[in-house]
Amino acid sequence: MPQAYERHLVPVLFRPFAADLAARAAALRPRTVLELAAGTGVLTSALLSAAPAASVVATDLNEAMVGTGSAREPRARWRQADAQELPFPDNSFDLVVCQFGVMFFPDKTAAFAEVRRVLAPNGRLLFSSWGPLDSHGFDAAFQSALEDSMPEGAPQFLREVPHGYTDRSVVAAELTAAGLVLAAAEEVTLEGEAESAESVALGFLTGTPVSAAVQVRADAQALRAAVSQRMTERLGVGRVTAPMTATVYTAHLQA
Repeated sequence: MPQAYERHLVPVLFRPFAADLAARAAALRPRTVLELAAGTGVLTSALLSAAPAASVVATDLNEAMVGTGSAREPRARWRQADAQELPFPDNSFDLVVCQFGVMFFPDKTAAFAEVRRVLAPNGRLLFSSWGPLDSHGFDAAFQSALEDSMPEGAPQFLREVPHGYTDRSVVAAELTAAGLVLAAAEEVTLEGEAESAESVALGFLTGTPVSAAVQVRADAQALRAAVSQRMTERLGVGRVTAPMTATVYTAHLQA
């Protein structure tokens, strides 16, 4: 899964936003940075390039992601860690960052409370969350292709998890409950570019939790081909582009 995720999805969906988020992080001039849900390290690398003087600790719950990320970006210090139970002392970091990971935390308030605990008094939390599914060209195309190919009931992972944390009032309330203050929420739309629609489909089908529902089927190979074909029909042949919308949130400790 980490290899398929890194090969087919990271360059298209995550690298454009990593450059944007890293620039925002560098503007805060942090000395110590904690990254949550770092995945295979696309934001980690961007952070180290944008803020070379900062010390970066990259964490992820998935041990395979940590293994892949640490090999890919050895300049950071990598640790397997649950965002809801961080293995770091109080007041350890100037900045905590998380790119498209908060949506996966089962108890977001608990994770935000851990962020509050490890942040230094003047520290900041900077994180991004995808907008609604229909605001993301690639994800919407894949979900539509999946539902057309599985009329008996397609997995709703994309709709419910990556694109399921879009209400800013809910985000603000959960931050407040954890002892943090939402200082800013900015909508950002960037263009993603892929070598082909088929490549993106393969990334979703083999590099995300959707793969579990597909690989157990007797017709898994035919299903993958059908999804890839429908996605190509929607996005086009050859290199394809699509707009992707996210919200970038900034929070700090309550006074």
